[in-house]
Amino acid sequence: MAAVMATATVGTWGCGYNTIQTLDEQVNAAASQIKVQLQRRADLVPNLVETVKGYAKQEQTVFIAVADARAKLAGAVQSGDLQQMAQANAALTAPLGRLLAIAENYPQLKSNENFRALQDQLEGTENRIAVARQDYNDAVNRYNAYIRRFPQVLTAKLLGKGPRPYFELEPGAAQAPKVNFSK
Repeated sequence: MAAVMATATVGTWGCGYNTIQTLDEQVNAAASQIKVQLQRRADLVPNLVETVKGYAKQEQTVFIAVADARAKLAGAVQSGDLQQMAQANAALTAPLGRLLAIAENYPQLKSNENFRALQDQLEGTENRIAVARQDYNDAVNRYNAYIRRFPQVLTAKLLGKGPRPYFELEPGAAQAPKVNFSK
């Protein structure tokens, strides 16, 4: 009996089961950070829009485009689908850039304390998104490399664990919107 137990313990230890579970959870945690940061971005946008609206009432089409893109991002975050989140995040970048460009035409807005605070928060969030994306892709890389090695590949197949997708940028989305109001 003790020999069977020892063999089972060594067999389980050598197959990588625990490491696969640990790496899988690291990927899940990193994906959760991406969701948190994208949700933060989506939550900041309405405040930014309302601040700009107070100064630029004639820019209604930009406000609508930002609101639509923000709603799509929030929905994608709720879905949890990384590809959908990446697409929605990229789709928000262009209208958000146009919104920020409007501020250039309104010197009073540029000096508004609330606007500057929102600008700083948005810039910080863009940086957090980039870090979260990198952390996620690093975790996916470790996980995918591990489950491809022998004998872990056998354990992974037995558990139904396959490679996880990377969080990839949409074409043209490599640049965060520029938030620069100094001339």
